Amino acid sequence: MTTPDPDVQRKILNRLKRAQGQLAAVISAVEREDDCRTVVTQLSAVSSALDRAGFQIIATAMKDCLAEPGESTDGTQGEVSMSELEKLFLSLA
Repeated sequence: MTTPDPDVQRKILNRLKRAQGQLAAVISAVEREDDCRTVVTQLSAVSSALDRAGFQIIATAMKDCLAEPGESTDGTQGEVSMSELEKLFLSLA
C-alpha cells in the first residue's frame, strides 16, 4: 500500500473532527430539549461531514485497492474486485 498524501489525510481528519464537534452539538441540543429543527439541522451536518470523509477515503484508496494485492472478502488472496469497491462505495449511500 502506498503512503497516503498528507494533504488528503489532513482534509479527511478535519472533516471527521468537524463531524465530531457537530455530533457533540446534536447531543447537547437533545439534552437541552431544543426544537426538532435545530436537532435535525445539526444531525444533517454530521451526516454530510461523515459522508464526505467516507467518499474521500474511498476515492483516494480506489487506485491502491485495484492495483495492490490483498485479501478479498471471500478470504482469498488477490486484487480487490470492482464489485467489492462498488459495495464499499454504496455502503456510504
